[in-house]
Amino acid sequence: MGFLKKIFGQTSEEEVTMTKLNIGIILGSTREGRVSPQVGAWVKEIADKRGDANYEIVDISDYQLPFLGTTDGSEPGIAAWNQKLNELDGFVFIVQEYNHSITGALKNALDFAREAWNNKAAGIVSYGSTGGARAAEHLRGIMGELLIADVRVHPTLSLFTDFENGAFKPQALHLDNVNAMLDQVNAWSGALKTLR
Repeated sequence: MGFLKKIFGQTSEEEVTMTKLNIGIILGSTREGRVSPQVGAWVKEIADKRGDANYEIVDISDYQLPFLGTTDGSEPGIAAWNQKLNELDGFVFIVQEYNHSITGALKNALDFAREAWNNKAAGIVSYGSTGGARAAEHLRGIMGELLIADVRVHPTLSLFTDFENGAFKPQALHLDNVNAMLDQVNAWSGALKTLR
């Protein structure tokens, strides 16, 4: 039946959903009082309106990953983390700058997987006093080693103009950049899927 539907150009909503890419919006902080959930929810709201992929928030704090090399690696969160990454075709990293770099929690999460990252695309949405640009540059180097293709468009959010008393209040000008970044993530994720 599915074959006939393809011939005649008819597909069910379920079939269309199955063919969409799965993009994870990865929250890169685990600290108490973090704002990455607010930023991630904002990106997901923009992304969901597009209807071009299946977007989901992936919170590294949910996996309770130990520090790499400090245990025997049998914790269930490690396997669950790798399984989640294997289900995804691409990523959007929500990155906050700490001491000119990414958080230790994000670096640890990146290191707890290898092949699950390979031949996938990623975009970055960063924030900090300089828009998180230095953290994003460090992340790009790590992604290169993990065979993640990072896209060019990079929305940067300023602690001075996009946050107010700890609450995230993004300027409207960022909407175009987020959509352009998602365009690139989807295009590259689709192309790279053919390599896996």
